Amino acid sequence: MRRLKYTLAKKSGRSGGKVTVRHQGGRQKRFLREIDFKRNKKNIWAKVESIEYDPNRNANIALICYEDGERRYILATNGLKEGQRVISSESAPIEPGNSLPLAKIPVGTQVHNLEIRPGKGGQLVKGAGVSAQVHGKEESYVLVKLPSGEIRRFNTECFASIGQVSNAEIRSVRLGKAGRKRKMGIRPSVRGTAQNPRSHPHGGGEGRSGVGMKYPKTPYGKPAVGKTRKRRKYSVDLIVKSRKKGPHVG
Repeated sequence: MRRLKYTLAKKSGRSGGKVTVRHQGGRQKRFLREIDFKRNKKNIWAKVESIEYDPNRNANIALICYEDGERRYILATNGLKEGQRVISSESAPIEPGNSLPLAKIPVGTQVHNLEIRPGKGGQLVKGAGVSAQVHGKEESYVLVKLPSGEIRRFNTECFASIGQVSNAEIRSVRLGKAGRKRKMGIRPSVRGTAQNPRSHPHGGGEGRSGVGMKYPKTPYGKPAVGKTRKRRKYSVDLIVKSRKKGPHVG
């Protein structure tokens, strides 16, 4: 039987002993669960054995057992219960937990674990409580409305799972104290203006001073604002409608 859990090594934001990512370290020990995002075991029914907590993501996961005895973890769909049967197939019924190519999914259906390229495995819409919607169909593309509001073209052969990702109530959970953040491996973040001049370019000054320069900088003296990504990516042509801008993205 293939192992589904592995010990997750602690990196603490370091590479070669040097801090490469700040504000990380000191988390609890964890096991890494191997999640089947590809759903590439086609045309074989599987039974849900249990719905489990996963410390590496905010969604729940489901342990499924195929008819040939193989077990795998998948993302748990909202409403998925123990004893329920799921399948990944082109002729699968439109029911929560099943995986189908976008060409076979009716317009208006909620989906998650969405592939960008056929066979690569789900890369989009995997967080707790989120779902995308099949918006329309073209000759060789399917239009999908993503949680950000962006409408995008996808290859008709890309697979997606039916339904909404489980554990939507996680968004209303209040951590309550700083200690819970520390157990998650997130260390405190201190404002640059509250530090000494030798520790941060924004540091120093009398009282509550500003950053004291034309534009803000990182602790290493690099510009902290401005364009950081390529303006024209190859995938921009697949965007039909851009996402909503602003803090209140639903």
